[in-house]
Amino acid sequence: MAKQISELKLGILGGGQLGRMLIQEAINYNLTTLVLDPDHDAPCKHLANYFECGSITDFDTVYKFGKKADVITIEIEKVNIEALEQLEKEGKLVFPQARVIRLIQDKGIQKQFFKENDIPTAPFQLANTKEDLLNSSFSFPYMLKQRKDGYDGKGVMRINNIADLDNAFDSPCLIEELVDFEKEIAVIVSRNSNGDVKTFPMVEMEFNAEANLVEFLISPSTYPDHVQERAESIAKKIAAALNITGLLAVEMFITKDGQILVNELAPRPHNSGHHTIEGNYVSQFDQHLRSVCNLPLGDTRAINNAVMLNVLGEKGHDGVAKYQGLEKIMAIDGVYVHLYGKKYTKPFRKMGHITIVDQNREAAIEKANFIKETLKVIS
Repeated sequence: MAKQISELKLGILGGGQLGRMLIQEAINYNLTTLVLDPDHDAPCKHLANYFECGSITDFDTVYKFGKKADVITIEIEKVNIEALEQLEKEGKLVFPQARVIRLIQDKGIQKQFFKENDIPTAPFQLANTKEDLLNSSFSFPYMLKQRKDGYDGKGVMRINNIADLDNAFDSPCLIEELVDFEKEIAVIVSRNSNGDVKTFPMVEMEFNAEANLVEFLISPSTYPDHVQERAESIAKKIAAALNITGLLAVEMFITKDGQILVNELAPRPHNSGHHTIEGNYVSQFDQHLRSVCNLPLGDTRAINNAVMLNVLGEKGHDGVAKYQGLEKIMAIDGVYVHLYGKKYTKPFRKMGHITIVDQNREAAIEKANFIKETLKVIS
């Protein structure tokens, strides 16, 4: 790249918390940041050098915005691919590449990609209508996922019996065998344009079943080395097969019989990497910048045990956010608070995250449990 990082204009499609944390890292490099988001009060608004309120799914808006930047990246996959493809044709650097985003936007194509590249994943079948579900050969229960636009637990439902089909999605979907898993894990892999690749250590996740969101994330994993190496090897294989430039979060299951199955991909900084800000030598946000600007990749090793928990809006609260118990949790050693600049809370909305770093893994988990009970986002 002819320009130094401090001379570049980085265009970010999406102005949510991921973009906000990316900008917080970009400031260290004097990088000029431009953000496009449909929300007038997006979390990135006051941090970006240039903020534009506009649709990230409209061709003309994305195309005109992209023309202002040297490098274009995303913090959400639901963007206008055609505009990015046109910008690429005109010589703009788009990372991850438009073809990668296109593949990942559609869970059906994503699963077919796994199959074609011998990536271990749960058996699946594609369905276009409710009628296809009635004719499916899959036995109950199974998972039903909308092929497009699902995120943070939305667009996913468990079908337990034929009666559940009455409320099933009537749109192109993916039927997936229910995986009897022991643990959900994730590996984040980074790759620059030179083809240099690094993985962050594998992390373990605990889910909030009601919200279908990650509740706790624990790093590093205590699984045996051979299991962690296999997960990292799968992540690297996917990054190479995609020929991606940027960051790729690979969410996987470890089954009760010891298999590792890939669940889905995110081609950007991800919830499963937030702990890296304090818990690793390089954060996922720094690594994403290094990847898309084709710079040397940083040291991904964990410095310490880290537990990350999402700060979610409380049930029954919808309005201007208030953080109850914040001072109490800040009095604890090793606790790092990240609030996302969202003015309004609603049930299960991601309002921030907390990372707890401790030399003792069990102590970190104990602190996380206390924080979960103490910190409440109310209105």
